[in-house]
Amino acid sequence: MSCSHETAKLEEWLDADYDFGVSLKITGASIRQTQLKTRMPFKYGIATMTEVPMVFVRVETEVDGRPSWGISSDLLPPKWFTKVPDDPLEQEIADMLRVIRRALAHAIGVEATTAFAAWQEIYGQQEAWGKAENIAPLLAHFGTSLVERALIESVCRATGQPFGQALRNGMLGFEPGAIHPTLAKRSAAELLPQKPLTKVLARHTVGLADPLSAAGIPADELLNDSLPQSLDQCIRTYGLRHFKIKINGNLNADHERLRSVAVTIGQNAPSDYAFSLDGNEQFKSVNDFRNHWASLSADAELTCFFEHLIFIEQPLHRDIALKDSVGDGFGDWPDRPPIIIDESDATIKSLPLALELGYAGTSHKNCKGIFKGAANACLLNARREAGQAAVMSGEDLCNVGPVAVIQDLAVMSALGIESVERNGHHYMAGLSQFPKATQQQVIAAHPGLYRTSDQGWPTLDIHDGQIHLLSVNEQPFGTGFELDLSPFDEIGLTAV
Repeated sequence: MSCSHETAKLEEWLDADYDFGVSLKITGASIRQTQLKTRMPFKYGIATMTEVPMVFVRVETEVDGRPSWGISSDLLPPKWFTKVPDDPLEQEIADMLRVIRRALAHAIGVEATTAFAAWQEIYGQQEAWGKAENIAPLLAHFGTSLVERALIESVCRATGQPFGQALRNGMLGFEPGAIHPTLAKRSAAELLPQKPLTKVLARHTVGLADPLSAAGIPADELLNDSLPQSLDQCIRTYGLRHFKIKINGNLNADHERLRSVAVTIGQNAPSDYAFSLDGNEQFKSVNDFRNHWASLSADAELTCFFEHLIFIEQPLHRDIALKDSVGDGFGDWPDRPPIIIDESDATIKSLPLALELGYAGTSHKNCKGIFKGAANACLLNARREAGQAAVMSGEDLCNVGPVAVIQDLAVMSALGIESVERNGHHYMAGLSQFPKATQQQVIAAHPGLYRTSDQGWPTLDIHDGQIHLLSVNEQPFGTGFELDLSPFDEIGLTAV
């Protein structure tokens, strides 16, 4: 299909003015799993990832009486949904599978007029179950989100519409005011972008253990997979200009690390570069973080560097991040940098509470929920209309294909999030660990999103620091192909 034909097809969808839903029934589901290894360690917060399970959830539906299906996928990352240092990794993975199974149990048999109405029922049941079982909401609704994603794809596939249009025109039944009551009289069509983004800026993750220069990589740690390894190599290869830099809360270590990162970016990136800082929940009070920030921002070697700061993500531990004391602390700190929540954005009530306390906004990750993220984008857009500060960032969870990263980008595009953290392509060797048939499907469906690496497998295609999304926007919820799940291990819907 030519680019001009693709564009014309997309414009036809965007110009259509629909306002309807579909009848929907969830008839079945299955879970598959595979194990992936990282090409280099990914250190984030209290965890370092070297291998991780990936799950695929397939949901069978009837849409207007006709059979359809959708697939969602995600990694099962340890020490993110619950940052409990002493919990064994095996138990954390089992807990993630448990919430997925429970969400599917709630979903099978649900009948609703729209995907949004079905999600509301599943969300409510999962929330009640999570509370009864004392499961953290962020973890409990990870299961909800996987069902939700597959459900959305099944409707988009059955109706032949891309996600962005189905979200805006009523096909999915999305109602911002049903999540945030202050938006009761506002529609998605007026609060979300009229057209999806055709490209986004890749905000490159600089992990706590990532090598900054090629010269600094020990000989026995050099990779030979045709992809860049160090930060300076990544900047030059991908043309990077946006970055996400992780800090660990140790003042001396953060000073030293940030100075080195600043030099590397300054020497290799365009002069209009920008970055966010990820606080990784390292601080127990606003005052602790304020003192840390005062020291960093007073560092003469970092003064010019911090002029490029966009925002700071989740510096406060989730246990205290939404406490009333945070509002008092922010009130005493009027010249603070923009600070957003991430891990604390666990329920549909999290963002309004955070905004009341003085946060500037939140992040979107598909694992936190599609409809919730869309409602949050609507709420922040309404704040911008009123002249208030509002930040909606796109963050990653080491997303990779063949499904997760494509659906993630479809949502980022529809919500108009221009700077999107990407790290899955950096810590994983493209789609090298997937079957050849899957690799060929991805390349065929998304020639502008993926390219063939020098070693013959697909990898994310980033030019001038940008990811192009035309193929993502024209497909039903991104993927555009039926993934063969048979090569992956089937796991039961009930625990053994």
